[in-house]
Amino acid sequence: MSVIKENSEVLMHFAIKLDDGSVADSTQAMGKPAKFRMGDGSLTENFEKCLLGLSVGQKSSFKLEPEDAFGPANPDNIHHLELSKFGADAPAEVGTIIAFSGPDGQDIPGIITEVAGDSVTVDFNHPLAGQRVTFDVEVVAIEN
Repeated sequence: MSVIKENSEVLMHFAIKLDDGSVADSTQAMGKPAKFRMGDGSLTENFEKCLLGLSVGQKSSFKLEPEDAFGPANPDNIHHLELSKFGADAPAEVGTIIAFSGPDGQDIPGIITEVAGDSVTVDFNHPLAGQRVTFDVEVVAIEN
């Protein structure tokens, strides 16, 4: 039987749940499993350790601390911008997610967390940074 190894390509369904039980993301909701290669850097080392040895059809659930999931929230990723930088096409409203152009030309999503006077606070941390999460996984296919 095929099991997940260090360089396996894995196709799996997953759900990410927060401590309050709410589902933050789910491949079942999208109707398509996720595909990735172990060791490619798309998952944290501790997340991958939880997957090692799982076989096709197997389901597992594991809880990850923030540093093992999406990382801790970094205060350096919170920026204050001038309200004048926003317009009708990108309004400065709390809760709005806007793509900003990064130094390398890549879009970086930021969520507006506060508008006070002429200052807009934008958080560029991953939305799940600082959160303890539970991953429910179901292995669909493995290529070793």
